[in-house]
Amino acid sequence: MSRHRSRGRDVDGFVLLDKPVGVSSNDALQRVKRLLGARKAGHTGSLDRLASGLLPICLGEATKISGVLLNADKHYLATFRLGERTTTGDAEGEVIERRPTEGIDRRAVERAIAKFLGTIEQVPPMHSAIKYQGRPLYKLAHRGIEVDRLPRRVTVYAFDLLSMEGTDLRVSVRCSKGTYVRTLAEDVGATLGCGAHVAALRRVGSGPYQDPEMVTLEHLEGLAARGLAALDSVVLPIESAVGDWPDIRLPEDVAYYLRQGQPVLVPRAPTRGWVRLYGGDARFLGVGEVLDDGRIAPRRLFHPHG
Repeated sequence: MSRHRSRGRDVDGFVLLDKPVGVSSNDALQRVKRLLGARKAGHTGSLDRLASGLLPICLGEATKISGVLLNADKHYLATFRLGERTTTGDAEGEVIERRPTEGIDRRAVERAIAKFLGTIEQVPPMHSAIKYQGRPLYKLAHRGIEVDRLPRRVTVYAFDLLSMEGTDLRVSVRCSKGTYVRTLAEDVGATLGCGAHVAALRRVGSGPYQDPEMVTLEHLEGLAARGLAALDSVVLPIESAVGDWPDIRLPEDVAYYLRQGQPVLVPRAPTRGWVRLYGGDARFLGVGEVLDDGRIAPRRLFHPHG
């Protein structure tokens, strides 16, 4: 039996894509992968078709660390529309209820928002990718089936009202992974007694990438016309995904043992947590974790191409 080699070239790093509204995260991923001619690619947490903004695309060896961004805190800008509840909690669904919004002022909205700051219990929406008995909830929802969902604990670090125009609230939300902004909208609407849904949603931050410069699909297409070198200029190094972690520089003899998968002792290293690891030649080796005995254990080692 012949072995088929996967097509594409070896590219390692991250592309910070500005996903447009109306395009699925997987479609956006495939377009970026095709434009860069990459052999291997993935994304770090999908955005709904309705949503736009930051979708980090990991290429090659960077896929080993995609979980870091998947589990990272997020920052969203959203528009909540008061007075209307929809089947999905956002503008893609059908309006199922309308209520008056008279008398709801900025002070009332800010009081309602304040109730959802900090660590809260949140029931995931039916229109989500969470699985129930092996099937995504949204597939059940499309068939008109609703099942009980257990609440999940999430943290809302900051929840600010930026502006209020008529029934539209412009808000900024900084939150932990797994937080559903559309559920926040519905809960704020319920607190105000008028209902609400997400009319627009944009992700502007994920982990260390806070308000970064993003590239659009159109910009990538323009770069593609100039050649692969132009495309590679927008690929960030793998270590950018953990740029806020402490770094450790290892002498080459110590780095040798680490590359063999062995924990190593490093003087003056952090006493706990995760760290970035560099060899004696300042080349990024990967990420490690501090063990209870103070040694650094390798967790993800990288072998970038080129």
